[in-house]
Amino acid sequence: MKALIYRGAGKKEWTEKEKPAIQEATDVIVKITKTTICGTDLHILKGDVPAVENGRTLGHEGVGIVEEVGDSVKNFNVGDRVIISCITSCGTCDYCKKQMYSHCENGGWILGHLIDGTQAEYVRIPYGDTSLYHMPEGVEDEALVMLSDIVPTGFEIGVLKGKVKPGDTIAIVGAGPVGLSALLGAQFYSPSEIIMIDLDDNRLAVAKEFGATKTINSSDGNVIEKVMEYTNQVGVDVAMEAVGIPVTFDICQHIVAPGGHIANMGVHGVKVDLSLEKLWIHNITLTTGLVDTNSTPMLLKTVKSGKIQPEKLVTHRFKLNEIMKAYEVFENAAKEKALKVILEAD
Repeated sequence: MKALIYRGAGKKEWTEKEKPAIQEATDVIVKITKTTICGTDLHILKGDVPAVENGRTLGHEGVGIVEEVGDSVKNFNVGDRVIISCITSCGTCDYCKKQMYSHCENGGWILGHLIDGTQAEYVRIPYGDTSLYHMPEGVEDEALVMLSDIVPTGFEIGVLKGKVKPGDTIAIVGAGPVGLSALLGAQFYSPSEIIMIDLDDNRLAVAKEFGATKTINSSDGNVIEKVMEYTNQVGVDVAMEAVGIPVTFDICQHIVAPGGHIANMGVHGVKVDLSLEKLWIHNITLTTGLVDTNSTPMLLKTVKSGKIQPEKLVTHRFKLNEIMKAYEVFENAAKEKALKVILEAD
């Protein structure tokens, strides 16, 4: 089969690789029909995730068709159409019993990280019964690809950890796919204001279409002053960080109101400075997290009912064998006006 292989920092290759096989009785082999590229994949390629070894197949999102099942698999059969969760869960360890699937003792975020991932023609999914979801009929495949990772990430790590409440004023720093997913999820809780902050006017325009009440282009360096002006010098109840660099985290520290929340969603590859000398007296809560995907069943219902339409995040489409070109587009997102790309197998 063909797969997108990590070859060390800054290097990747679309090449032949051995098709995965059943290793454990709980495994499921899935033939990929659609997959995508995540910002985390770009962090891996920058060398920000040293646990990823040379030769690893990248990718942790996608939908497909069950090709083979292990002897212990009960919930899926050959031919079933499935959503692949970015988080693998055994379902039985102490963390899984707490629905902290990202810390599963035998799983967690392993696809495209510690084991081969989804940017390939086939992928092996450990613990298939608890790491896959049946695809409902009548729902866009592209919407379901978004449920692999970014929609639950924005909802769980931004909205739920940020404890968004009716009437809150929210700022989301970073209008990429995860930030926009948080924007969609935040609206379940009827905040009074959602301020979207980014360097890219195109992404800010999309944020407006998705429900942002105000947008700020932060390129002039006055974003903190503008947010404080919008909030009568109080700040925001919830500041969500959705980029993963020091400057965007710092913005959140300066705009959060007393008693507010900073919800960090971004993947950070370098250290950031925590301004505790200022924040200790503000009674703020700072949360971090890797998505657990425990919200996926609920979010699947909202997509099925049309309450949210995450397929609108898709801006570019390629064949799977055009993945090198797709990466080039995704890596130059501002120039290409790219949000999510879809890669479709033949």
